[in-house]
Amino acid sequence: MTADPEPALAREARRLLEAEAAAGFDDSATRDGLSGWIAGQRGDLGSLARLSQYSRLRPRTRQDLATQVLSDLVSNTVSPAVGRDADAPVTALPGVGPTAEKRLAALGISTVGDLLHHRPRRYIDHSSVVPIAEAEPGREVTVIGDVVEIRARPARSGRVRVIEAAIADETGQILAVWFNQVYLAKTLRGRRNVAFAGRVETAAYDRQLTSPEYELDVHRMVHAGRLVPVYPLTRGLSQRQLRRWMALAVDAYAAAVPETLGAAHRRAHGLPDIATAIRNLHFPVDSAANEAAARRFAFAELLVYQLAVLRRRQVWRESQPGRPVQIHRDALAAFGGQLPFKLTNGQRVAVAEVLTDLQRDRPMSRLLQGDVGSGKTVVAAGALHAIVGDGWQGAIMAPTEVLAEQHAATLRELLNPLGVRVELVTGSVPAGEKRRIWRDVERGDVHVVVGTQAIIQRSARFARLNLAVVDEQHRFGVQQRGEIRSKGYNPHLLAMSATPIPRTLALTVYGDLDVSVLRELPRGRRPVKTSFVPNHRRGDAYAFIRREVAAGRQAFIVFPIIEESESLNARAATEEHKRLTRGTFADLADDVGLLHGRMSAASKERVMRAFRDGEIKILVSTAVIEVGIDVPNASIILIEGAERFGLAQLHQLRGRVGRGGQESHCLLMSETTDPRENARLRTLQTVNDGFALAERDFELRGPGDVIGTRQSGALGFRFASVTDLPTIQSARTDAGAVIRTDPALARPEHAGLAAAVERLLQRNEWN
Repeated sequence: MTADPEPALAREARRLLEAEAAAGFDDSATRDGLSGWIAGQRGDLGSLARLSQYSRLRPRTRQDLATQVLSDLVSNTVSPAVGRDADAPVTALPGVGPTAEKRLAALGISTVGDLLHHRPRRYIDHSSVVPIAEAEPGREVTVIGDVVEIRARPARSGRVRVIEAAIADETGQILAVWFNQVYLAKTLRGRRNVAFAGRVETAAYDRQLTSPEYELDVHRMVHAGRLVPVYPLTRGLSQRQLRRWMALAVDAYAAAVPETLGAAHRRAHGLPDIATAIRNLHFPVDSAANEAAARRFAFAELLVYQLAVLRRRQVWRESQPGRPVQIHRDALAAFGGQLPFKLTNGQRVAVAEVLTDLQRDRPMSRLLQGDVGSGKTVVAAGALHAIVGDGWQGAIMAPTEVLAEQHAATLRELLNPLGVRVELVTGSVPAGEKRRIWRDVERGDVHVVVGTQAIIQRSARFARLNLAVVDEQHRFGVQQRGEIRSKGYNPHLLAMSATPIPRTLALTVYGDLDVSVLRELPRGRRPVKTSFVPNHRRGDAYAFIRREVAAGRQAFIVFPIIEESESLNARAATEEHKRLTRGTFADLADDVGLLHGRMSAASKERVMRAFRDGEIKILVSTAVIEVGIDVPNASIILIEGAERFGLAQLHQLRGRVGRGGQESHCLLMSETTDPRENARLRTLQTVNDGFALAERDFELRGPGDVIGTRQSGALGFRFASVTDLPTIQSARTDAGAVIRTDPALARPEHAGLAAAVERLLQRNEWN
């Protein structure tokens, strides 16, 4: 085996050979010719010794020799070596300079490890290497032959240059065609034994390959003769560049990527090791190996995610002990007895689950999921009454001041008759009254404080806080928990959400929370009548709204965007508000309000309060009303551009009406003529179960429409699918077993998992 030349000598040789290629192998790269340059070198020349005859060879033979030597040099430059680090910057790879570094950064790639985890979008099957005579039209093939003729000519339009090459082997000839790549005429002229890969088409006189990939070294094929990866790109990068860098990275660094899955996990699930998986992700030997690599990466992502949520739950529970609540059954009976209605079966089960958690010496972490109007607040009231009965205090936090006011009114109605003092603390409460309330909170005279999340950031202290209820928050983050603990509390946590979450997504997103579900609606709650309104009947929809307002009711008109956009053909809230107040509802202009997400918090609160109090009769809004507003007098909602919303979000919007017992209506207006899209929207006419709609939405549109794009993106999965229930369950089971046997992930076989979990927990989305 030939020894490698010294690194400095190899670098200079590579520079000279690349210059030779650019000059057409005319032996002009150095004054004495390559043979003379080699003769002047000292020490072990390794594979460079073959260049000693270079100057005596004909140009075509020089080309073959130079290509072979250059290929060896590139391979050896990045050959695996002890001490390589996958966290090395991408500039550690030959050919990746500052400009390429910036372009790769746009793809989220800054290290070699990032590059190796850059997943191909798809693969082109160029693995079928056939003689030219067998290259049949319609097939994706790779052929290997000599470039017997090549020319560049203008196209008929005159604006495009066409490069045509005749490729021949011993069985026949085929034409290759490229457009506006004039450099190929020089690169390929006179080349022998070149691989070309692409789809065979029928041309005027012969078969042809249009814009085929080519490979000069058929012994080290990256772009042809195999399953060829196609990557997500950014401006200034080409597939050939990225594949070339990826090949170098795989050869040099695949074995340096830390292994996250121990041998036991790999054996149990039939998964390859990390180095093999990386090779078969980018340059698979066949489709089966590629599928195994994808399975391995998906399982590893889900396992790390599940370990992270279980570790966070473990820390939340064990870093400070919880304070168990003694449940007084007589007080519980008194709470149930004074309710003006009977609890549903779901509410009874949820109350029992919450009370069981409260009696434990570890803090509760429970999510209460319930459809719009399912009675979550009553369950929370039962829990708050139970802790107050044992001498503790509670806090309930809502996303808006208006919703906090509504919670306070409901809780006072339910709990004041039982001697529970409920106080509201928001920005609208006068400063003097707030000081008095907080003083009473510190003394323990206030039992339940209602407000926004700002109440946990106040300098005032609770006397005995032991239950925090958070409404309409997908995730009560580590930061908020930390703020509570910084005040010396470790309360039980009950998070409430009206967003129905499909089972697979709940296992993934809420893996650190126990989940209670309310699926029944309380007796007497009337479903909202939903109608699909074609565009040409918009006038009828407005007339319906006018009749409802004349009858003393209120209405929402919802638009998908705030302002008009050139890229989105959709009606916008601000422009439509102007149009409606100057035209259709000009006589009601003073009664038509506007609400959207770019308004200040104070402005939004002011508008929502005016709508709640009946000062605004028609509220023009974006989807910002999805949560945080409860107006029993609202009886109709018109949703414009309904095709731009997911089913789950439309159901949430529909839930803004029908809260007062009167017959209520949801009108869906769509701009699309796509029959499949309109059929999706018509689902809402017959299905009122938010969980069923969420499952359907999840199947059709993915997690972003169910839990929100930001929350969905925060999952950060490159390979795993949140619809893959078997893999999620396997990862969940394995994660539980790991945590039970090695809670701190301290065993040597879990070192890779521990590092991956720590990296995930350090991400901002987890705080």
